[in-house]
Amino acid sequence: MSTTNLNVRIDKKTKEQAEIIFKKLGINMTTAINMFLKTSVRENGIPFHLNLDIPNIVTESAIKEGIEIANDQKTRGYRNLNDLRKALEE
Repeated sequence: MSTTNLNVRIDKKTKEQAEIIFKKLGINMTTAINMFLKTSVRENGIPFHLNLDIPNIVTESAIKEGIEIANDQKTRGYRNLNDLRKALEE
């Protein structure tokens, strides 16, 4: 298959940020753009989300809180839903 050049103008900061993400994903800018274009053609539109598995600050805070609650010896646990309901009614 023959290839052609594609010139894209993008601000420097966005390019640098994208390169950091692509490096973490194990791909370069050319591969990322090719993936996007080929999938766009196949899907007939903007095709996908490619995200790193990093929680946002709200999720990160909720995870931390959950771990603290799970490890807190003072936190009461319940073996079934009926016991939980009784405790909530008290």
